[in-house]
Amino acid sequence: MSTHAVIDPATATTFAEVEMADLAATDAAIERAHAASASWRAVAPGERARLLRAFASVVDAHVEELAALEVRNAGHTLGNARWEAGNVRDCLNYYSATPERLFGRQIPVPGGIDVTFHEPLGVVGIIVPWNFPMPIMAWGMAPALAAGNTVVLKPAELTPLTAVRIGELALEAGLPEGVLTVVPGEGPVVGERFVTHPLVRKVCFTGSTAVGKRIMAGCADQVKRVTLELGGKSANIVFADADVAAAAASAPYAVFDNAGQDCCARSRILVERSAYDEFLGRLETAVAGMRVTNPADDDASEMGPLISALQRDRVQAHVDAAQVAFTGSVPDLPGFWVPPTVALTEDTTAPIWREEVFGPVVAVMPFDDEAHAVALANDSDYGLSGSIFTRDLGRALRVARGVESGNLSVNSHSAVRYWTPFGGFKQSGLGRELGPDAPEAFTETKNVFIADA
Repeated sequence: MSTHAVIDPATATTFAEVEMADLAATDAAIERAHAASASWRAVAPGERARLLRAFASVVDAHVEELAALEVRNAGHTLGNARWEAGNVRDCLNYYSATPERLFGRQIPVPGGIDVTFHEPLGVVGIIVPWNFPMPIMAWGMAPALAAGNTVVLKPAELTPLTAVRIGELALEAGLPEGVLTVVPGEGPVVGERFVTHPLVRKVCFTGSTAVGKRIMAGCADQVKRVTLELGGKSANIVFADADVAAAAASAPYAVFDNAGQDCCARSRILVERSAYDEFLGRLETAVAGMRVTNPADDDASEMGPLISALQRDRVQAHVDAAQVAFTGSVPDLPGFWVPPTVALTEDTTAPIWREEVFGPVVAVMPFDDEAHAVALANDSDYGLSGSIFTRDLGRALRVARGVESGNLSVNSHSAVRYWTPFGGFKQSGLGRELGPDAPEAFTETKNVFIADA
């Protein structure tokens, strides 16, 4: 096995080493998960529920520890990192209700009775990205475990520390060995093996659309189930009748949160032409007021660094090619920093408008009327998230129904909520995570007919 250096993105300094699994270690982890599968699915529903609640309780006791790890490893602000650790706890608690409520149906039939069961798939492979390591881990792990599956989980190479620690906390909470196994490693080794190993019966992947397409194609060879949460280029639509001041004040946090490294980032702002100048003026004030500092040194930081030098350079190339209107500030540190940046365009073919930048960069464009706004919003390969600002409820509903996106907010930029479904249209993904129905996506429906004679 090799090791991987873990770097603090705020200062570009190495502060940890993590052992990376090779192919043999990956196969061994999958085989352990398979061996544990039969006993885990046989655990009484109430006992499985209790173990998930115990897991949530142990995570809750370590929220501050996990948050501090994520601030250092991913450059997240402390407030975000605390929320993210708490989201792991909350997802486990929410899905702890599943084992005792994973209901089948009794279907009226002639000649007997017919019942259905939700049977666990077996081993589920979860591939977690570097932008939100803890929540996205929980979004797959919690419902999969609740439905009676065992899980092998690969954290991103850049951000493995919280996943490794949460795997340790699972054992501390009483989950049996092999039920949750964290396997740090490279994507072409560990992630690819999840796709090709016949004992892994489902792969959950969050990441780029390009990699998601390859995973989907690979899973087809074994008719393996797959859930994909991929890229986004979401629109924030601001009508002139909206509270323009509130829309402008909130817009930076809808795109610059987590330094723009968010597939739900509202990175295209569409503003009705009659409100365009007012909105831009207020947006400039809001961007200038953002507190961009080293989150490890400043509990009040509102934006940290990008995850790596490579990501910083990719984002900077987009900025250099765009018509920049104004920027915010960054600290004088050797880390991977790009300031909050606002670009202007009326060219719908411009890369800044069409491509997912995955950094603290937003493009602003005027629109003329409701139909024009919907057409501009839908002129994208993606359809993950978005926002609509208007005081007209009828318009809000019309536009929400018209925009091709899986998750929309009206007069807000709501975060992903574990109690509601999350996923994308078009090339933003396949399937849905979270919400009350998520555990069923980790099961097969079995139909049983019992003759009455």
